[in-house]
Amino acid sequence: MSVESECSAEVRPLLYAADRAPYALLAIALAHCLVDRGGHAGQWGRRKVPTYPCPGQEDADDSRDDGPVINTGAKDLGGFLRSRRERLTPDAAGIAPGITHRRVPGLRREELAELAGVSVGYYTRLEQGASSSASPAVIDALAAALRLDRAEHDHLRILAAPRRPTRPRSRRSRLRPSIGELLAVMSGTPAIVIDHRADILAWNPLGHALLAGHVEVDAPNTRIRPNVARMLFLDPHHRALYCDWPAKAQVTVAALHQAFVRHPADPELERHIGELVSKSPEFARMWARRPVRTCSHYVRELEHPVVGRVTLTNETVTLPDDDQQIGLFYARPGTPDADALTLLAQSLDRRPAPESPARREEAR
Repeated sequence: MSVESECSAEVRPLLYAADRAPYALLAIALAHCLVDRGGHAGQWGRRKVPTYPCPGQEDADDSRDDGPVINTGAKDLGGFLRSRRERLTPDAAGIAPGITHRRVPGLRREELAELAGVSVGYYTRLEQGASSSASPAVIDALAAALRLDRAEHDHLRILAAPRRPTRPRSRRSRLRPSIGELLAVMSGTPAIVIDHRADILAWNPLGHALLAGHVEVDAPNTRIRPNVARMLFLDPHHRALYCDWPAKAQVTVAALHQAFVRHPADPELERHIGELVSKSPEFARMWARRPVRTCSHYVRELEHPVVGRVTLTNETVTLPDDDQQIGLFYARPGTPDADALTLLAQSLDRRPAPESPARREEAR
């Protein structure tokens, strides 16, 4: 029996398109075929994976199950609606239990359509992909009926917005010289810059020492840059840094999911996600749940190989013109955590100067 025959109609277009970016699209499609067949990805899709909202974000519910996923594409309006419909229980939606047996864990299509004030036929066309867009009023009604939080509501609006066809392109992100200069003068604060693919474009010496001291300091300037998601899921040294690894992993996958929708014609992003889906079962599990909730500030507890355990605030500053983000890490002055950062900075002064690529080439 062929893989294609085992997949739903929504997944098959990914297989047909695999000749454009075979590694990425096949990996993503096969992951979601497992969901259709009730295999490992389907089991992952139904497990309770906690979410990690911002401190004080009262409207986020950590216990909600995002449900299984059928398809993941740049215009995945129907799949996103289905995942949230199957997550919402009748009790949570205020629907009295009926006497008939329910075949689905969440709401039926007709129940959601009635709550949103749209016809069952129209909602079915949205979910099955026959209609790829909807009016803002309909999207707002569906978001209210599905009890979406603000991030999910915004994500739904993006999915439902009409888009002009774009030609695939994969352009290497460039760092503005002024941003590089800004990192250089922030010598006492660990800082990194990432793009929408989570590629690390730059870091200052303290940011490098805090997050990836085992990686070459000039790695962001090489052809294959360090990538936050790749290190988080595939690099055991970087993974061991985070005491709250599931929280960090969840928001990293959510950020990639948002980027996948914002950049539907980025083959490099597709290949990157495909690699992670195929090499990391944990990434595949989280990706299949369609997380979209992120936050610009967190408290991170790190187990650093040089200074030991340290708790830092992580603030993210968005550069909208470049679709890039600056990540900053700091500790309150006068605390042991601030002392640990000072100790880490002092350790940099005692390190030998890094050997230039030209000198390394001569040594060979």
